[in-house]
Amino acid sequence: MAPRRRYRARRLRSPYWRPGFDYVDFIVSKVKKVVENGDVLVISEKAISTASGNIIDESFFKPSLTARFLARFWMRVVWGYLLAPLCRLKPETVARLRDYPVEEGARHKEAALRVSGLLQALRAFSEGGLDVVNLPYSYAALPLRDASKIADHIRRRILKETGRSVAVVISDSDKTFSIGPIHLCSRPNPMKGLVGLGLLAYIIGASLRFKARATPVAASGWTGSMDELLDICEVADRVRGYGAGRNIWEAARRFGVGLTSISWELLGRIPHYPVVLVRRVR
Repeated sequence: MAPRRRYRARRLRSPYWRPGFDYVDFIVSKVKKVVENGDVLVISEKAISTASGNIIDESFFKPSLTARFLARFWMRVVWGYLLAPLCRLKPETVARLRDYPVEEGARHKEAALRVSGLLQALRAFSEGGLDVVNLPYSYAALPLRDASKIADHIRRRILKETGRSVAVVISDSDKTFSIGPIHLCSRPNPMKGLVGLGLLAYIIGASLRFKARATPVAASGWTGSMDELLDICEVADRVRGYGAGRNIWEAARRFGVGLTSISWELLGRIPHYPVVLVRRVR
């Protein structure tokens, strides 16, 4: 039997990554004195999307009838009274779903419909990888289309600058649910080794209490198993923390503003940890 692994994780404090931020140079400068061969660098997909300008402003979307139906009935009634209790969501989350904001929610659902289609828009959160948490105003981060190339570029830069061989992983806090060797993922176009089932992945995994861990989006230089990669992503996710909040409601409450009134300046006042260095320990 292989020895059980433990991990030491170190989060690297960072300024908020606004569009145009040179995150590759920042990462290299932060890790060059601390990285060792075999380390795993886990980076937030949302932070990279924001820095790359891979974001959209949902306030410009005119909600369709489908989007309004999803916001007013699907989220408030189907999720609020059926799926949320089935998936064992917290009472506070259930209450928020039952009072889902109709206007802002309809614009968000319209964005999800255009970005990833109806099946993803049926999800309650992170539809198609679309994420509004820790972003200002009505902005939403889009999923990366070239995550593997980005991870490989960062890994090669670290090798060139430090001479250290590391694995670079881009991760999403959205959960993958595992039972034995089967890993159910609700994101579209998942990595090899993950089974993409969309909404069903979340309903099955959450309702049956499968093991839930943060989701790897891309991995460069990784030679281990998918199960261990999921462990590392979850360790990094927990160490990283939640920034302004676990969801848009928490973030708005923290700053004392409306759901779409969080500014770049407010987000810049809190510590951010988009990069986590994970080291295996036997």
